[in-house]
Amino acid sequence: MKTELLSPAGDMDTLIAACNNGADAIYVGGKMFGARAFAPNFSNSNLKEAVRYCHIYGVKLYVTANTVVFENEIEQFLDYMKFLYEIGVDAVIMQDIGMISLVRRLIPNLEIHASTQINCHNDESLYLLHDMGVTRAVLAREMSIDEIKALKCPIEKEIFIHGALCVSYSGQCLFSSLNGGRSGNRGSCVGSCRLPYKLYDKNEIKTNGKYLLSTKELCTVNNIKAILDLKIDSLKIEGRMKSPEYVGYVTKVYRRIIDEYYSGGNPMISEEEMYNLTTLFNREFTQGYLFNDNIYNTKTPNHLGSSLGKVIKFNEQKLFIKLNYSLFQEDGIRFCESSKGMIVNKLYNDKGLLVNNVNKGEVAIVDNKIGLSHKDNVNKTVSKKLMDMTSKINFKKIPIEFKLKALVNQNLELIISDGTNKITEKSIILDKAKNKPTTKDEIYSKLNKLGSTPFYLEKCDVLLDDVFVPMSFLNELRRKVCDELILKRCECNNKISFKYEKRIINNANNSKSILVRNEEQLKLVLGKMRIYTEDYNLYLKYKDKNVFYKLPRIMHNFPCYNGEKLLISELGGIYKYSKNNIVIADYPLNITNSETVNFLHSLGVKISTISPEVTNYEMEKYCYPTEKIVYGKPDLMILKTFRKDGKYLKNNTGNYFPIIHGEYTTILHHQNINLKGQKGRIILFDENAKEIKDLI
Repeated sequence: MKTELLSPAGDMDTLIAACNNGADAIYVGGKMFGARAFAPNFSNSNLKEAVRYCHIYGVKLYVTANTVVFENEIEQFLDYMKFLYEIGVDAVIMQDIGMISLVRRLIPNLEIHASTQINCHNDESLYLLHDMGVTRAVLAREMSIDEIKALKCPIEKEIFIHGALCVSYSGQCLFSSLNGGRSGNRGSCVGSCRLPYKLYDKNEIKTNGKYLLSTKELCTVNNIKAILDLKIDSLKIEGRMKSPEYVGYVTKVYRRIIDEYYSGGNPMISEEEMYNLTTLFNREFTQGYLFNDNIYNTKTPNHLGSSLGKVIKFNEQKLFIKLNYSLFQEDGIRFCESSKGMIVNKLYNDKGLLVNNVNKGEVAIVDNKIGLSHKDNVNKTVSKKLMDMTSKINFKKIPIEFKLKALVNQNLELIISDGTNKITEKSIILDKAKNKPTTKDEIYSKLNKLGSTPFYLEKCDVLLDDVFVPMSFLNELRRKVCDELILKRCECNNKISFKYEKRIINNANNSKSILVRNEEQLKLVLGKMRIYTEDYNLYLKYKDKNVFYKLPRIMHNFPCYNGEKLLISELGGIYKYSKNNIVIADYPLNITNSETVNFLHSLGVKISTISPEVTNYEMEKYCYPTEKIVYGKPDLMILKTFRKDGKYLKNNTGNYFPIIHGEYTTILHHQNINLKGQKGRIILFDENAKEIKDLI
């Protein structure tokens, strides 16, 4: 089985580009519950059209419903899932674990893929999803090739191979939500990681660039063989916000090198292809955590383009650029040091004559529209030639076989086959030819008129007597079997009805707890409420006094715990420990509805911590015990790698975000949540004894 190439599409034009440039499957978002709310996305009628188009060409269509779902949205979400099932989408990509459980129960034949937002980074989390009936999991981008190799769960696996990266583990970022009011878990991330920051200890620390959280673009074309050797089920291109030209070209490049791998060749990208990829979009390229490459570009969060040349002379009217690569009229160029850009509307050669292009190695002259007053390096950010090339789509054609019977005193019969489906249609009874009988060449010529269809004629068998075949009847037969084959390829008979009812459980939510950072804080609160600590030695010392051990948020190793008290932040730990330990589920599990709480309870979880993104606690009456954060600085991000100096990040508005270093780096909120008078969890940071007593 070949590895699937999975491409993104934000609209129908992009879907057509992906389909016709070699995608095996395409993922899109509807107008609801998708993690790219600012892409054009697909209306319900667009989705029907998209399913039909993809299925005609044998391409799978997956729809993203990969946001968390709030309590008052559950019924709307289920209606949407019913719609997607009945129009025949091949899978739905989901994040919300409660909704996955619910949909598996109510629409069992709808295939579900677990989004990367679930943060699957270990076998235990995969086994949990597999047991739930999830078909595929999109692995965390932070996993390396060796870590992926070590996975044993038989669930289908999907990884990203190209496009934008998140600096935080996906689904584990509250930065945009708690600072900008736009939730990444709800599809409307503000891009906090692309903003400038300063790094502080006691004083500001000098950094090489100010975009300390901004990542490069993932590009794995040079290591595609190592990836394909993993036998991963699906390789995914990121980019539902990208243009048809971008998606089409990136898909085309990966299609070529993947096919080369399977044909026994050496999959290599050409210099021209690499130049085009960098011109289309890059923030510098990285091979990502797959190959333990540096992911940060702290200099700029913007598209850099590809190297073009250098300004060697300038005046107020003209700029003289020595070219390393050819320049064309209507290209976009950027001057690197000055960060100014322009479209080349008028292009001159070194003789001052207006031209359409200037070749590599020559001097191009452009108008100094930006007032450049120094020599500067120049990059190409838009290639008119590449845009023109990628906008011209070579539409796919599906090979078909015709079998025609034209026998005396029998019905004219035509069979069409695409290798999987077969359609037979009959027409008039034929008579022996009185004059000139119809020839095979004439029949073939008529049957081969497939221009407006998605088919091309690969094989044609004709069984022919000396008969006269009226061409109008043959044309009508050809049109009819082609139309019926299209319908057959798009056929979907999915129908389902179900009834969803919530029951009131009304478990008392009187939970009071506190997260401490050290033994001094722990002693101050001992005996007053449930205590969480990340320090395992502290836990062992005080575990008989209502103290819980807070497990790491990223787990690759699972020690043997039995009869312990654990606060768990990821699905692998829930799967491993919830039956034989006292387990509380933590807020990084993105618990936003009663179905998630009740599913976790069914696994053995005693209490679930509601996400800080939930402000309406209507869910509590429908679920088993929960707790909420009533005070403190919650985690905003967890990073696999980050520089180890510095205790705070400072943004442009003067807010200081604490940094906690360890095996992974955690960035905390700059201010405390403070729900005065409510019961729940207190999260301590650096509060002193008096502040802690006042809080309690």
